[in-house]
Amino acid sequence: MSGKWCQDTQLHPFFEQMEGEKNSKAELRSPVSKNSNWHETSVTSPSWSLEMLLRRLRAVEDKQDDKFAKVLHAVGDFGTFQQRLVALTFIPNILAAFFMFVDHFTLVEQMPYCNTSWILAVGPNLSEAEQLNLTLPRAPNGSFLTCLMYLPVNWDLDSIIQFGLNYTDTCQHGWIYPNSKMRSLINEFDLVCGKEPNKEIVQAIFMAGLLTGSLIFGFICDKLGRYPTILLSLLGLAIFGFGTAFVNSFHQYLFFRFVVSQAVVGYIIGSLSLATEWLVAEHRAHAIILEHCFIAVGVMFLLALSYSLPHWRLLFLVGGAPVFPLISYIWILPESPRWLMTKGKVEEAKQVLCYAAGVNKTTIPSRLLNELQLPGKKVTKASVLDFYSNRHLYKATLVMGCVWFTVSYSYVTLSLKMTEFGGVSIQFSQAVPGLMEVPARLCCIFLLEQIGRKWSLAVTLVQATIMYLFLLFLPQEMKSAIILVLVFGEFSLAATVTVFFIYTAELLPTVLRATGLGLLFVAWSAGAISSLTITKQIPSLLPIFLCCITSMVSLYFSSMLPETQDQPLLDSLEHFSKSSFQHYDDPMSRRSKDITGSMADDSMSDDVSEEAAKNTILNVQILKLHPDVLPNTALEQLRELDPSVLSNAALEQLKSDSCAPSNTALKKPRHKEGRSCEPIPVRYLEWSNIESIIAIVFSCLGILVTLFVTLIFVLYRDTPVVKSSSRELCYIILAGIFLGYVCPFTLIAKPTTTSCYLQRLLVGLSSAMCYSALVTKTNRIARILAGSKKKILPQTQF
Repeated sequence: MSGKWCQDTQLHPFFEQMEGEKNSKAELRSPVSKNSNWHETSVTSPSWSLEMLLRRLRAVEDKQDDKFAKVLHAVGDFGTFQQRLVALTFIPNILAAFFMFVDHFTLVEQMPYCNTSWILAVGPNLSEAEQLNLTLPRAPNGSFLTCLMYLPVNWDLDSIIQFGLNYTDTCQHGWIYPNSKMRSLINEFDLVCGKEPNKEIVQAIFMAGLLTGSLIFGFICDKLGRYPTILLSLLGLAIFGFGTAFVNSFHQYLFFRFVVSQAVVGYIIGSLSLATEWLVAEHRAHAIILEHCFIAVGVMFLLALSYSLPHWRLLFLVGGAPVFPLISYIWILPESPRWLMTKGKVEEAKQVLCYAAGVNKTTIPSRLLNELQLPGKKVTKASVLDFYSNRHLYKATLVMGCVWFTVSYSYVTLSLKMTEFGGVSIQFSQAVPGLMEVPARLCCIFLLEQIGRKWSLAVTLVQATIMYLFLLFLPQEMKSAIILVLVFGEFSLAATVTVFFIYTAELLPTVLRATGLGLLFVAWSAGAISSLTITKQIPSLLPIFLCCITSMVSLYFSSMLPETQDQPLLDSLEHFSKSSFQHYDDPMSRRSKDITGSMADDSMSDDVSEEAAKNTILNVQILKLHPDVLPNTALEQLRELDPSVLSNAALEQLKSDSCAPSNTALKKPRHKEGRSCEPIPVRYLEWSNIESIIAIVFSCLGILVTLFVTLIFVLYRDTPVVKSSSRELCYIILAGIFLGYVCPFTLIAKPTTTSCYLQRLLVGLSSAMCYSALVTKTNRIARILAGSKKKILPQTQF
């Protein structure tokens, strides 16, 4: 493609790989350890040559993934086009926050009284207080009953005042709200006296909309594109968000809220995918964090409107009006070029990129544009079934779903706990977390730049877990301290949400990014609904205890995720399987890749010309290989390579060769002639094994319960019950139990000198401490009961 923003230069991808390796002399290398279990003869075997060849070819193919990042750098890292794209997300994020939290202000509780205006026909000059005093019965505490009234009589006013009214009935002519400062849904539709709406049910309906919308819009976003998904979401906000002001019943209000929640989650999925795919790694996190800060601005916008507007209909009219100018997004919002590439629309992607370069006043070399080709053979095809069939994607989705469930459950639980304290207004419970979220999200910039995505997530989860522990052990009388801890807990969770949004968007491949986000929003909705159910049904510390447990489990699972900082985005499932989640690969294969990579780098001189390197790798080495001595796994990897990489005829011939499967010999050469040897793999239990996960979960639960019991013993150490139970011996037993729960960590860890020593030490020490203390306690009790003269304690006088 040629044009004003394109230049004509072209270089073969293989030569680019060689040139890049020449310029990376400072690359870290992993020399072979002297204590390695590899046979020396395997170093010089022909299979190593194939490993070097595969590494070179794999590097050329994987570099196809990074070509788009080069194009984005040529367009401009964060030029006018990208700045405008990020700015376009500000107003929709404000509106999304408005529609998400508006229920807190439209369902404000009101104090109703029966409408007894019939008495005004008898005494038109009665004041409101006199009217209520004559026509409403009182409760034992002296307050008026809200759902009962005296039956009307055909008396004059003097008789009513003198004799009073005695017969009561339910309200027959509606209700009045004399103390109401704002007209809400309660007094609009008279949702009182048995018709009160359950706020948890309303919020659950909104979460159910998030759940269904995440599935629908996630599928639409990957099939139709990011651009139409965002437009459909904004259209839904305009029709059902703004249109909520015109509903005629409470059931219509619930239906409109259900649809609005789908539009909100659709916009979040679409905008997150679009920003992730348009921005380079250096600016991607900053843009997403800035977008999340405007969600907090939306909360402040909602608070200002709810304080100043006296009617809930006006609240929706004024708050939803800014959605109509967003119709202009039809002409100014771009499509994602990455998504266009995955769908085979290469020319459209190039046109969008050239337009962006024109806005940024930069030039894209046509060499880079010409290298943008379809990933794999043809158009990349993917479906939701790939989340089950693809092993790496399946594990990644389960881990991320666990973390999303935990964060959602914890966030909603802390919000509900905040509203449980008397004297805390709805404005305070929404304003303080909203204000705290801005610095929390901005702090994520420092964390992400310094320690990366994975460790930033771990730090924020640990902070939240510490807040949960404070909530568990703080006395309920210390309300001020509890509110402060709740605020800091929401601070930590706000940072966790932002970090994990960025992390998740970078982990998922482009071809299924929106669908994956939709599935993860299902986990988010499930966590929120679970919190609404558990917190209201069990008003105790159990919901906070569950927050602590789920956070620890999520912290463990999140350690399985790979780091994505400074890594190119993955576009197809093939690239996802090759480049991502090496944590799940066999450790010996990772060791083999490190050694072969080091040997290949050492064997290739920096002074070798590109043509010589090409001839050496693509021609000479292949002719020296014999199919009988090649590892079967290596040939399988070679067959999976992109055909565009295997342009050499010798490689094509090698791909057609077959190698009969054979069992790997662990302690003898693979071939009778002794021409090559295979490494003896070191196998041990992995953290990602299901047995390890179950053991770790039970160990974490046991450690937490042991620490809780120990804290109880310490707090009540001077009580008669603790003293009579031989508290010193109890401490020894608890310490032994604690060490016993720590043992699985040493058994699962990679075998080292330290871990082997700890295995023997902890198992024996924990058993010795528990049994010795129990024997001592048993001896004491036996001597007391037997009345022996050689007793330790004085004889009990009954």
